[in-house]
Amino acid sequence: MARQAFLQKRYDKLGAKVVESLKKHHFDAYYCKTKDEALQQILELIPENHVVSWGGSETLNDIGIKELVKEKGYEIIDRDSAANPEERTELMRKALLCDTFLTSSNAISEDGQLFNIDGNGNRVAAMIFGPKSVVVVAGMNKIVKNHDDAVQRARTIAAPQNTLRFQDLKTPCYITGSCGDCLSTDCICAYLVTTRISRPANKIKVVLIGDELGF
Repeated sequence: MARQAFLQKRYDKLGAKVVESLKKHHFDAYYCKTKDEALQQILELIPENHVVSWGGSETLNDIGIKELVKEKGYEIIDRDSAANPEERTELMRKALLCDTFLTSSNAISEDGQLFNIDGNGNRVAAMIFGPKSVVVVAGMNKIVKNHDDAVQRARTIAAPQNTLRFQDLKTPCYITGSCGDCLSTDCICAYLVTTRISRPANKIKVVLIGDELGF
């Protein structure tokens, strides 16, 4: 059996375990073996009359869900359609009151908790309060053993890679690729949020995918 097949088998087993842990924490949770299965599952979680928006996420880009919901005719709040920074900020504010908010998670612990790190705070704000429904999409590379490992992953793996999506950031991780625990005004590690349970129950839906996606 090829190495990838062993990895897939591990993801399938671990994915089922993490889904059960997430459900114990009142998340609605699913494991999908492939991106195509995940796309179908995500669409089933979005009512036809919902206004949809999203936070910055390479995972969402990887699976193509943003383009798909546009093709399906959903009303969209898309900050990338803004003509200037001021309009972009206003669209980000409006997204906090959309019906379904799509995002990923920087790390998910095996015991069923989400951990996220954010610069502007709009993504974690939407996960906490505002949208009627939140759909979190994550590859199995985001799964870690516990909360401490989740913090470590977000600070030392996700954040340094995320900074490279932007230009001219004055942070140590942008320059060196390694977290410097900085206090730069450009720091994208301003907000560190643990989502221990979903409240109300099942408001947050987690779709795990048996693949390596995002940062």
